[in-house]
Amino acid sequence: MMYNRVFEVNDSWVREAMDRQIMEPEHRWYGGVRTIENGLPSPNHNSGTPTAMAIWAAALCNPASEYYRNHELARRFALAARYMLAAQHSDGTISPGWTNFHSPPDTAFVVVGYAQTAQLLMADGWEDLKGAVADMLLFLERTLPALITGGCHTPNHRWVICAALGFLNELFDSPDALKRARAWLAEGMDATADGEWTERSNGIYNVVSDVMLIHAARLLKRPELLVPVRANLKMMSYLVHPDGEIVTEYSGRQDFGQSFDMSGYFLPCLMMASLDQDPVFQGMAEQSLALLKHPGGAPTNAAVRLLLDPGLLREGAETKPMPENYRIVLNGDFPRERYLSGFADAGHHGVIRYSRMHTDFGAPVARIREGHTSVTVSTEMSSFFSLRHGAARLLGVQFASYFEPGFVKMSRMAALEQGYRLSGEQEKGYNGPVPEADLPASAGEDVSPWYLLPHHCRPQTHVQRHKVEVDVVETGEGWRLIISSTEPEDVVSQISLVFPAAGALSGGELAPAGVDTQFWMGGSIRYEAGGDWMEISGAGFEHTAAGVREAAYPLGFRTLLLNVVTPFVKEIDIKLSPMAAHGRTEGGESS
Repeated sequence: MMYNRVFEVNDSWVREAMDRQIMEPEHRWYGGVRTIENGLPSPNHNSGTPTAMAIWAAALCNPASEYYRNHELARRFALAARYMLAAQHSDGTISPGWTNFHSPPDTAFVVVGYAQTAQLLMADGWEDLKGAVADMLLFLERTLPALITGGCHTPNHRWVICAALGFLNELFDSPDALKRARAWLAEGMDATADGEWTERSNGIYNVVSDVMLIHAARLLKRPELLVPVRANLKMMSYLVHPDGEIVTEYSGRQDFGQSFDMSGYFLPCLMMASLDQDPVFQGMAEQSLALLKHPGGAPTNAAVRLLLDPGLLREGAETKPMPENYRIVLNGDFPRERYLSGFADAGHHGVIRYSRMHTDFGAPVARIREGHTSVTVSTEMSSFFSLRHGAARLLGVQFASYFEPGFVKMSRMAALEQGYRLSGEQEKGYNGPVPEADLPASAGEDVSPWYLLPHHCRPQTHVQRHKVEVDVVETGEGWRLIISSTEPEDVVSQISLVFPAAGALSGGELAPAGVDTQFWMGGSIRYEAGGDWMEISGAGFEHTAAGVREAAYPLGFRTLLLNVVTPFVKEIDIKLSPMAAHGRTEGGESS
């Protein structure tokens, strides 16, 4: 069976977790499983003890597993359950151990995983684990007060808490849990029509929101919660590079620029394929399954879910593969400016405690795939263009200036006949004295602290605006970037091209500029990897600054710097190697 891979992968991690368990009875964390990150045990959902417990439970309850009803593993599982009770605070919460102390959302993540693990063991009914199940149910029941009253940090936390409250209601019949879930859901869904969540996190938090809302839809009897999940999963079919990596070039969270594959999407795609009988989701699930190397964290352990819901195992279901040739703009019709226009009236004055605003939500992103060539054109990010051509990669192109020191983000995208026009605008001026009528009493005292003055009352003077445009144009041989800025005059600026360190960079007139950075002063360069290459022309060296304040270039990469001064129009031409050896095909779909 195709899905045997899930259980084989799960079994492959059983011994690894056993080796990390603390088995000395005198140890303060007896029974806990050490995390790989720091060698300390943790009750957290991702790499902590509940993740090991989910792996062990799936093996103990699977008759095909070599660990099925293994007495030693059952003993260790019971010790881990006791550790979890000891790690739980008196208020019902847990602390992961590195941040978020006494954390309701981190507790909710554990609850979603722990509840499913406990349900699996209860359904199995093995006598050796009845004591451990009782400890798990006690842990879960103790979390009720914290999750009925507790808050969160980030947008996705709300849906994690809702799923957890749904599981707790299923186990303990709690009207208060249902009431709290309704309060969170009353805030509405934070996804665009194209399926992008607030955090724009294709590598991590898309999956979190998707899985949690699938659970919440069932447990809370709210099928409308599946609408943004469907949209997000369909969006993800356009956000995969030819080598299977996910597009993380524009993420708003810690997966930004990191390497993730589609394996994390296996479970939500499979669950939605079963609910909708959708061949697109089924195809995504099967493609994701082929990449699976770990069964998942406690709340997303695929083996546990498949054992709880064997109806997901639809061998021979119709599939449709993800597209490989397309041109599409995501969020192109999203009325972002209309939403942003309400920012001032929201009443928070741009401050949100313990979190951030995520005003880049819904910013347009263009994706182009043609076989083994993959292009991402982004707004509201430091990098506005990235290109993968087989093994050759241009990870990002950025523009920085001293107008408002740092990278200039492109805020708008418009379609051109053969590409896209991006534009970004910055405003910077000066603040006059506070009008006398608005001065606080402290202004007339012996000491007048700066922070007590009503700075929002200061009139603006000498306001200047800096506008940058970028045309991203597809040519017959590759791509052309036309970057321009005309005013104010004499703005010292810098264009940066970031490449992986692993490839071979040759040609051009280069000079050291700093750690892992070089000035590109003249000539054409060639970047080659795995037999694929890109030749790039468009050097520039109008000033000698090695960097722009507040614009940090990544270490461990190769960054080329083009130095320009306004007004300027800079063309960067990128010629790509032929891809016939990779089976390149023509055509595709547009949107």
